[in-house]
Amino acid sequence: MSISKDGRIDIDKPRWDQTTYLGRAKHFLNLTNPLNVFASEEELQRSHDIVSKYRKGETLEHLKISEDDLWRNKYLYDSAYHPDTGEKMLIIGRMSAQVPMNMIITGAMMTFYKSTPAVVFWQWCNQSFNAIVNYTNRSGSSPIPTETLVKSYIGAVTGAVTTALTLNRLAARGPPLAGRLVPLAAVAAANCVNIPLMRITELKDGIDLYNEKGEKVGNSPKAAREAIASVTVSRILMASPSMILSPILMTSLERRNLLANAKWAAMPIQLAVCGVCLTFATPLCCALFAQQVPISIDRLEPEVKEQILSRHPKANTLIYNKGL
Repeated sequence: MSISKDGRIDIDKPRWDQTTYLGRAKHFLNLTNPLNVFASEEELQRSHDIVSKYRKGETLEHLKISEDDLWRNKYLYDSAYHPDTGEKMLIIGRMSAQVPMNMIITGAMMTFYKSTPAVVFWQWCNQSFNAIVNYTNRSGSSPIPTETLVKSYIGAVTGAVTTALTLNRLAARGPPLAGRLVPLAAVAAANCVNIPLMRITELKDGIDLYNEKGEKVGNSPKAAREAIASVTVSRILMASPSMILSPILMTSLERRNLLANAKWAAMPIQLAVCGVCLTFATPLCCALFAQQVPISIDRLEPEVKEQILSRHPKANTLIYNKGL
């Protein structure tokens, strides 16, 4: 836990040490808590008021709350408001909505993977949801052009559907498990298209760089590439446990003929597996890479380094927000 110079709790930094995986895991377990998505407007407004008043200098005693209450409200606030813009995020785009939304979509993709219309529909649903999440959790406060949103959306849907249908044809000649793993391949392919396209502005103009005082000092395309690569990897790994364990389980149940008289149970079972996996995979995979990433000025593009040093000659290590 960080303490500011005046001895107060620094709520603008995570409660736990973010230089360690355990600290980041605890942070994201609270940030992605699926229960936060059900918070009422009154609860969100209260968390907003508490955070705002504490930032302005009010004490815990004056607010009549404990330290645990302060952090509970801070994480509820963080789950609903964008860290850079301070705007309330679209509810299904919040990280706290990842588990319930992905549980439904992934469970459906796992259940209806054989039907071509169903494959197209659920891959479209998945990429529509991913586009909303990518937009909602984009790094920085720069608006994403409508043209970029459309290209990203079309590219992701096309990539996912094409991959799924192509692999389904190939998997038809293989063992049953191969067909059940097709949705994972489609999701991975789509993420490799969707995330870079959604953040194409950062790839062109660079991601915002800040000094240790929180002042913006420049932009770096190289740092943007690193940020987008780490987000893409974590998103794919986030989906992997549920999309691997569920097929293995369902294939095993079918081989033992345990669902012969209860085919209706396939969907609920897969929803349950996906829900359990995603509850833990979401925060644990978000924690794989630090959110606020330090980068040495010597690793930046020569022209970016020169530009920053001309205005900030003592700059050494800078920080960027990789996004989620």
